[in-house]
Amino acid sequence: MNLHEFQAKAILERRGIPVPVGQVAWTPDEAVSVAGEVGGADFAVKAQILAGGRGAAGGVKIAHSVGAVRDIAAAMLGSRLVTAQTAATGRGVRRVYVEQALQCAREIYVGVLIDRNAGRIALLGAARGGDDIEERLRREPESLQRLYFNGIEPPGDDALRQFAATLSLTDGLSDQAVALFGALARAFVELDASLIEVNPLCVTGDGRLVALDVKMTVDDNALFRHPELQVLRDEDEIDALELEAQRHDLNFVRMDGDIGVVVNGAGLALATHDILIDAGGRPANFMDIRTTAMSQQIAKGIGMLLADPTVKAILVNVHGGGMTSCDTIVDAIQMAVRWSGRKAPIVFRAAGQNAEHATWMMSDRRIAHDVAADMTAAARRAVEIAKG
Repeated sequence: MNLHEFQAKAILERRGIPVPVGQVAWTPDEAVSVAGEVGGADFAVKAQILAGGRGAAGGVKIAHSVGAVRDIAAAMLGSRLVTAQTAATGRGVRRVYVEQALQCAREIYVGVLIDRNAGRIALLGAARGGDDIEERLRREPESLQRLYFNGIEPPGDDALRQFAATLSLTDGLSDQAVALFGALARAFVELDASLIEVNPLCVTGDGRLVALDVKMTVDDNALFRHPELQVLRDEDEIDALELEAQRHDLNFVRMDGDIGVVVNGAGLALATHDILIDAGGRPANFMDIRTTAMSQQIAKGIGMLLADPTVKAILVNVHGGGMTSCDTIVDAIQMAVRWSGRKAPIVFRAAGQNAEHATWMMSDRRIAHDVAADMTAAARRAVEIAKG
């Protein structure tokens, strides 16, 4: 679950990480009121959407007066912001964040995430942060510093001080950096986060470290441990189909293709997408059936595909195991077809627990389908059907 900037900053501020003084506003008049409370001469007005790249897309602007705050907020609110991380239609801006604009002597990048290659949590840092950090790190990957730690024992002060030194945070900045990095590492573990990113971390002219922008993602599967975070979910920012799928224990993302994909397991889903694309097809969705999903819940996800007129074929590629067997998927297919009334061509490939029985069930229940022996054959057949 992604958090808005203003939410993430409030969480980190409570944990001792300095952030600029600011508040969220829903109207131009509220933005003016916030600016008056914030004080100062210059203000940053930031569109609050759940996507990065706002600055380059005009979603972050500096106002040099309270009147300018009103004008900028009025232009942003109600608009749709298109960034490198949104669809072509962009995201609607329903609120802005107004905060003190700080002058930075330096901008640093700091992040915490799970390094899947190393199988450990990594504190990341680059001595130069800013909007173009991704492109710069692609050109200069050696400039990214890493400090690994585990979820039981956070990095000690000595390790954090050495890490800070690699980012040229020494002398009077060293103690601040140790405290800030330690707080980030603890927050990552305690909040069950999958990403906390501070970019930029501002080094002010008077020698302070301040988090100017924060991106935070927490693990949906751990939200039952964090009711205080669960209530922060912005359902207006989530695709209606994706939100409905989440309620039925499905991970679902709408895409722009014409082949619906039904898969259990994120890794298998990604592999299925790769094979489909290699075969010349375009997936209409990403679907990962969680192990806790029952047949009625899975049927809801399949029903979403049947209800989409752009879906010309459905590829079912499942591997029975754990709590989800292949025959459970067939039960779901039958329910979805009965509820929907629409019959889209189905390519069925199953392996693992109850695979043979599931294949027999597809015929016994007279569900129109093509059977494929392997993933490649299934993908090719789905593409053939979609292309007519």
